[in-house]
Amino acid sequence: MTPADLSRCVVRAVRCAVADGELAAGAAVPERVVVERTRPGGVGDYATPVAFQVAKAARCAPRDVADVLARRLGAEPGIERVEVTGAGFLNFVLPAPSAAAVITDVIVRDIAIRDVRGGAAHVVPADESGLGLRERVVRRSVLRLLCVQGGVADGALLDSPAGAPVAPGAPVAPVAKRDGDVVARYGADAACWAMLAVPARETPSFSDALLHQGEANEFFRVRYAHARSRALVRNAHQLGFHQEPGDVDDAPALLRLLADHPLVLEAAAHHRAPERLVRSLVELADALLDFQYRVLPQGDEKPSAAHRARLALAEAAGTVLAGGLALLGMDAPERL
Repeated sequence: MTPADLSRCVVRAVRCAVADGELAAGAAVPERVVVERTRPGGVGDYATPVAFQVAKAARCAPRDVADVLARRLGAEPGIERVEVTGAGFLNFVLPAPSAAAVITDVIVRDIAIRDVRGGAAHVVPADESGLGLRERVVRRSVLRLLCVQGGVADGALLDSPAGAPVAPGAPVAPVAKRDGDVVARYGADAACWAMLAVPARETPSFSDALLHQGEANEFFRVRYAHARSRALVRNAHQLGFHQEPGDVDDAPALLRLLADHPLVLEAAAHHRAPERLVRSLVELADALLDFQYRVLPQGDEKPSAAHRARLALAEAAGTVLAGGLALLGMDAPERL
């Protein structure tokens, strides 16, 4: 079971618990449940507060709802353990993700993101009159994220229980006057990165580090990691081998980040928070840059099934980086 499957599995468990009378017939069944990585020091791998959503209409305590759902979900194949903590948080432990399953999921998801890139990525709010530069950047990124999640139509934010939409009057801190024309100074993509890297209510920070092509610049690292993934594919083809999904046992961090990416997109859309995607892309880029040295054969080593599997994983990571940058409104160059 992937983390994205887990979200759907929780929704199904709520629906079945209501249908079987374990929860009150009037209990609200959410269309989508946000499952997120457990915070440091938490229990398990993933957690969701869904019991709090359901409890009020079910006319019982969140802890009681969570206990009902935990019994059901604990019997689901692909879930190793379910635990209820606090006032009613559900916590899950899942098996380590398989590289082949993660890569397949990346390919399927990329089709949807490419659709956004080709069309809906260019949709803008119906009325941007009077909006500052930062507000336009944030709103457009939120629209792209919602579009991938199926929550946008004709440039309008659809009604959703998942928090308030980015709308007139929402707290979006502008670019400080002292920063001047940041697009002219840093370039459109780097300026957008800085504007999206912090929560909308916070004032973004600009510095000449945005222009530096080195590891201190997170924006550069993300784009460089994507370019390295493309270079690995080109170099492998020159060596006479191609990518082929298979087992990869020396990249647990990279695999977990790729498996978690659908949850990152869902949470970023749910909370109207592009900065969550920014943080995830930086982590993914760093994991890929650490992993890249194990992809191609070294010295007299001949290409093997292991090399083909690692190449497929590196290409999948590059695909996710490109898709993430597109959702933020930025290009992913093939070469840097």
